[in-house]
Amino acid sequence: MRTDLLDKTLEVISRLNDEGVEYVVIGGVAMNLHGLVRATEDLDVFVRATEENVAALRRALHRVWDDPEIERITSEDLCGDYPAVRYGPPDDSLPLDILTRLGELARFEEIEHELVELEGVTVRVATPKALHRLKSGTVRPQDHVDAAALVAVFGDDIRGEGR
Repeated sequence: MRTDLLDKTLEVISRLNDEGVEYVVIGGVAMNLHGLVRATEDLDVFVRATEENVAALRRALHRVWDDPEIERITSEDLCGDYPAVRYGPPDDSLPLDILTRLGELARFEEIEHELVELEGVTVRVATPKALHRLKSGTVRPQDHVDAAALVAVFGDDIRGEGR
């Protein structure tokens, strides 16, 4: 991960923590946090879909970017039929994919996570087992590559029902 991208990722996560946002990092950043080198240009997070949590998310993002578009991230959108929002900051430094549910495959409440320290920042990250479940249940080729890499590093035990 590029240094500037890592710095911005840690800044965002630090602000999520400061504001008490209930989140879990997934995607390429999570793969990297588990020691699997994977190029990524964005931050994927699952968040609890409550009005209070989404308000905390907006406060956290406002502490990173001075962008009125952040107010367009609403709990109504994140609880709707397509419960995902892509936020592109004005400086294009770190796009965010914010999800509350991945189809019928997973909801925030079902994603097992652990705490990982990175450069003094505590990150709530999906476990390898949870990541495998998320990635093996999609149609994207990159997700299937990631799922195979997780099995190669962590073994067949992660193939079970991950919570």
